[in-house]
Amino acid sequence: MAEKIKKVVTIGGGTGSFMLLSGLKDYPISLSAIVSMADDGGSTGILRDELGVLPPGDVRQCLTALSGASDIMRRLMTYRFEEGGLRGHSFGNLLLSALEKITGNFSVGVEEAAKILNIKGEVIPVADEEVNLFMELKNGALIEGEDEVRHNFDIKKVGIKRSYLKPVVKANKKAVRKILEADLVVIGPGDYYGSIMPNFLVQGISEALQKTRAVVVFNCNLVNRKGQTDDFTMDDYVNLINQQIGKERIELVTFNTKKPDKNLIKKYEEESMLIEFEKEKNKKRTYRVIKADLLSGKRSRYSKADAIASMRAFIRHDSKKLARVLMTILEPGKH
Repeated sequence: MAEKIKKVVTIGGGTGSFMLLSGLKDYPISLSAIVSMADDGGSTGILRDELGVLPPGDVRQCLTALSGASDIMRRLMTYRFEEGGLRGHSFGNLLLSALEKITGNFSVGVEEAAKILNIKGEVIPVADEEVNLFMELKNGALIEGEDEVRHNFDIKKVGIKRSYLKPVVKANKKAVRKILEADLVVIGPGDYYGSIMPNFLVQGISEALQKTRAVVVFNCNLVNRKGQTDDFTMDDYVNLINQQIGKERIELVTFNTKKPDKNLIKKYEEESMLIEFEKEKNKKRTYRVIKADLLSGKRSRYSKADAIASMRAFIRHDSKKLARVLMTILEPGKH
């Protein structure tokens, strides 16, 4: 009897999902990427405002990561115009927005793009409607939009009263089904408030995570964001995610043990800090930690037309190392 193909679902957005999917696509699994739809910065934000389309940026990165098309096609999807009226726009974002207009539905447009790119697996927008992220701080200040959240550095100092999406939206039915059917659900890595948390604010996602029999894994970020998650430890992230889910569902956490180059740490210490692993902080951990060298040694390069390049992480996971660790979880008796 042929071995049953394992079903793996990822939840996130941004460059973290691109990295994760780039590694996972090399394995014989059924892969589904659920992607945040709260992005409103850079090229994505302009297209949302001017065309009234749903945000294509995070979806475009996932499609590119899973693409089995030619190298030139993948490069085309990430190409940014550096001059003229299209300066700053990604070709892939323009393609997805055009497909949404042609088909009349963003998810259908994504499916058509998946065919063009011959992707391994599926890319699923977490919701089919336009949503905006709002964050109310304890001093009464209201931050409107994911891009404003990304650029606000008083979040940790002031404290968050509540976070919510407006309008309230229900999850994509396919996203819910994939979570319920999964063998493994992988959360992160990625900007917590911008790429991870918004997925749990969509009605139906947390409920599906409560019900699924899948093993739920969190890929702990490498660095904290100054002004937002200062001094957060691995345990702090896990506790926050479990609170969003409404149940202690995280069973495993991957944690990088390799220290980045000292010069790189110094270069970005004003923007981010390495996340610490505290051995004795939480003796009642309900999850197991998988510690390994997960650090990428490659230098990240971004187009000079990328308006939010300065906000992207340069200390990053290695896609192949992380995928290798995650695949061991699916082996019998490993969890």
